[in-house]
Parts: sequence; C-alpha cells; structure tokens
Amino acid sequence: MKKLACILMLMLSFIAVACDRNAQKNQGKSGEPLEQTSAPDITVVALDGSSLKLSSLKGKVVLLNFWATWCPPCREEIPSMMKLNSAMAGKPFQMLAVSIDEGGKPAVEGFYKSTGFMLPTYLDQGNAAGTIYGITGVPESFIINKEGIIVKKIIGPVEWDSPDVKVFLEELLK
Repeated sequence: MKKLACILMLMLSFIAVACDRNAQKNQGKSGEPLEQTSAPDITVVALDGSSLKLSSLKGKVVLLNFWATWCPPCREEIPSMMKLNSAMAGKPFQMLAVSIDEGGKPAVEGFYKSTGFMLPTYLDQGNAAGTIYGITGVPESFIINKEGIIVKKIIGPVEWDSPDVKVFLEELLK
C-alpha cells in the first residue's frame, strides 16, 4: 500500500509540473514575456512629456531597449544605436530607448548634453514598463515585429549597426 501511495504521489508531482509549464508557456520564470509571444502593452513618456503606447506602433518593427545613463555597457552601445536609427530612417521602424534612471528627465538630458548622444528616449516612470517586461538589468532589449510579437530578447549590449542586425531587421520589415 505504501508503495502504491508513493507511486501515486510521484505521478501527481509530474502532472503538476507539466500543468505549471503549460500555464507559463508564454512567460519566463519571473513572468517576463518570452520570444514569439505578444509584446505586453506599455505606456512610456518622451522627454518632451508626451505619452506613447507600445500598441500604437503596430505595423512597425520596434527596438525596445531598457537602459540607464550610469550603465557602462549601455553607454557603449548608444553610438551603434544612433547609427542604426539613422540607417532605418523613413522605414516602418521605431526605436524606444527607455531609461530606468531614478533621476528621470534631468538625468537623461544631462547625460545627452555632456556626451552629445541622442536617441528617441522615453522614461519608465516608477519602473512600470521594466517590471512588465521582467528586466533583470540593463541593457535589455526586445525586438518586436510589425504584428506586435516579440521575436528576440537580448540581454546585454549589442553592436546595433552591425551587418547581421541590419539584415535581421530588414527581414522583419518585409
């Protein structure tokens, strides 16, 4: 009888694990969205104070990049992001550089003034967007296709103007 009870408990454990995996099919361990799932809608605030809903960008390929002014790898990838943004001008592409800086607009504007850098920058007020996307650090990026599906999640810096990245994005634009 004890043997049968142990076997039943073991089988129930396997079933519970399988059910939990199916329930989390579209989410990672911390609840962040996974590749090939719909991008969660977020609202971010531009440096000029206007709001932008991610869902309003359907029909465009979106590079959603979470970053901070104090982050050395983020600073390293900004020049390549600027080049990519210039190369994609006039195409159905939108870059969203979402700052998680606690200092908000003054921190970002001061950084841009001191470095000469400039990106289409938005603020993540109260870390709401970062929480929804389950970011664990910066930089973290999500490439979202024209249908609003996350096709790539990238942790860490990227050479955004590299030929491989450009070819990947051009394919998504078709």
